[in-house]
Amino acid sequence: MDKLTMMSKDKVQENIEKIQKLFPNAVTEVLRDGKPTLAVDFDILKQEMSSVLIDEREERYQMTWPDKKKSILLANSPISATLRPCKEESVDFDNTQNLYIEGDNVNVLKLLQETYLGKIKMIYIDPPYNTGNNIIYKNDFSISLDEYLEIAGEVDEYGNRMFINSGSSGRLHTEWLNMIYPALKLSKDLLTSDGYITVAIDDNELYNIKKLMDEVFGEINYVGTIITRCNPQGRNKNNIDPVHEYHLVYAKNIIEMPLLKIKKENGNSDYRYLLRSGTNSRREERPYRYFPLLVKDGKVSVIPEEEYNAIYINRKEFDDKYVEELKKAYEDKGYTFVLPIARNGEAKVWQRMYERVKQECASYVYQNGQILIPCEEERTPVSLWQEEKYSNVAYGANRLKELFGTNKSPFDFSKSIYTVKDLISLNTSGDDIILDFFPGSGTTAEAVLQLNSEDGAQRKYILVQLPEECSKDSDGYKLGFKTIPEIARKRIKLSSAYIKNVKDLGFRVLKLDSSNMKDVYYRSSDYNQDLLSSLESNIKEDRTPLDLLFQVMLELGKPLSAKIEENEIANKKVFVVDDNDLIACFDENITEDVVKAIAQKKPLYAVFRDNSFSSDTVAANFEQIFATYSPNTTRKVL
Repeated sequence: MDKLTMMSKDKVQENIEKIQKLFPNAVTEVLRDGKPTLAVDFDILKQEMSSVLIDEREERYQMTWPDKKKSILLANSPISATLRPCKEESVDFDNTQNLYIEGDNVNVLKLLQETYLGKIKMIYIDPPYNTGNNIIYKNDFSISLDEYLEIAGEVDEYGNRMFINSGSSGRLHTEWLNMIYPALKLSKDLLTSDGYITVAIDDNELYNIKKLMDEVFGEINYVGTIITRCNPQGRNKNNIDPVHEYHLVYAKNIIEMPLLKIKKENGNSDYRYLLRSGTNSRREERPYRYFPLLVKDGKVSVIPEEEYNAIYINRKEFDDKYVEELKKAYEDKGYTFVLPIARNGEAKVWQRMYERVKQECASYVYQNGQILIPCEEERTPVSLWQEEKYSNVAYGANRLKELFGTNKSPFDFSKSIYTVKDLISLNTSGDDIILDFFPGSGTTAEAVLQLNSEDGAQRKYILVQLPEECSKDSDGYKLGFKTIPEIARKRIKLSSAYIKNVKDLGFRVLKLDSSNMKDVYYRSSDYNQDLLSSLESNIKEDRTPLDLLFQVMLELGKPLSAKIEENEIANKKVFVVDDNDLIACFDENITEDVVKAIAQKKPLYAVFRDNSFSSDTVAANFEQIFATYSPNTTRKVL
């Protein structure tokens, strides 16, 4: 049986493997800690790329800042961590497809690489705007905020980056860039090939984040910037009082991303002319859009395809005599024969081709001698959104007051629910997954649920929030909330009461923590009888079988929202994930009956604890049992 690594992806090795596919001669094997590891021979790689090689001293266009290399290393380095399920804080844990994850977003995004690679349709983030107020940010998941504040410096003894970013630090932009860059790098790989990301920002970091996004996602994938009139009242600033903020939109691959559309406010209640006007509207300019439509008893129809084809002779020449014959024949049958003719008698064309008109004509109307078509429900989004509904005051802070039934908002600077909802609607549908790793009060979750209620889709969300404590001076703390995640989870529960026609209103809570596995790296001089006794199990004493299951799911790439069944075989607890896709048993003293019963279910993966078999005989027969009943099952141990 293979042993699970219980580590996140090693992005460096992953990148080396990509280089190996292109330049196999530039990749070699070296011994590191006694183990063979792939490494790049940069001298050979330089030779392969010599025609475009850039000297280190050569000036070039680039975005850089102090410690950028450290940020890249941080994004690429693997971690030994896990996500622990928290049933008591979840809603409908067993059935929901939505996830609320507590933890530093960089580490969580590392853990999601295997499971959600290329599966996220849309990412929306509203990161701290770096206005000069203190931003507390840490990527260690095992210390409290009070413990953090006692530690001096930016990096602790374990290598965790830490800082309090303020306008007086002298590194205001540097620290902010180092905070957000690793997360953006990791998030890109999670997007589907036709997916997109939207980043909310104001003037403080607009130009920095634009260059950063150009580097990470590619300038060619920049879709555009949407400006919202988010604070119509202004902020009482001198000289120029900002009432807006920006939303940068980038595609994962602009070529594969469908055109963005936004729903019109008036829906399809209005109609417009099918007759084309302006440029390219004459019959000779677009000949195949010149054909008759028929009206009878108020219904619009189109001539058969063979009659349509007969209108044209030698492609761009028209058989006007045949058209007149058609007109007389249909008028004799009581039809109104309608051609695209302007009021001045000039032969024009329709706005749409024959094939499309044939499919849609039942929705057309005939009025005052004109064919009218319903206005499309969607339109191309414009770059300026200035409607009242995009106000963060009226539909952000006040929305929270309304939900929580208080005269104070439990969270500062909450986004308008309509801003987030409309950004998500630009190119998501069905069961798409939306990710937000700066979710704050949980606006994204409510927006997803409201959008599902409106269009009948089944979108799912993943929120990743640092378990930041509420300031004792904040309204949230005064309302009884200790942390931001407490506010967000309460908000999702309260808003769910107003959501109609949505089946999944729950969320599964997971919390970032250190690995479930013990650190067993000791010097020989450290060994004694007590230590040897503690090493009988390689799993930490405070971890549950469900904790172990989720770490296994992370490593094997199983969705963290997967259906989990708890069964019992020969008095042993057995987890069945996604209808036999994964079966795991973490009990001790596993007998042949248990192994045989699991093998007979023919799972894709079967996972056990190391040294968990009841006897050497069971261990010896393990492989033979699976070879007999399920030879294709991948067997793993912790």
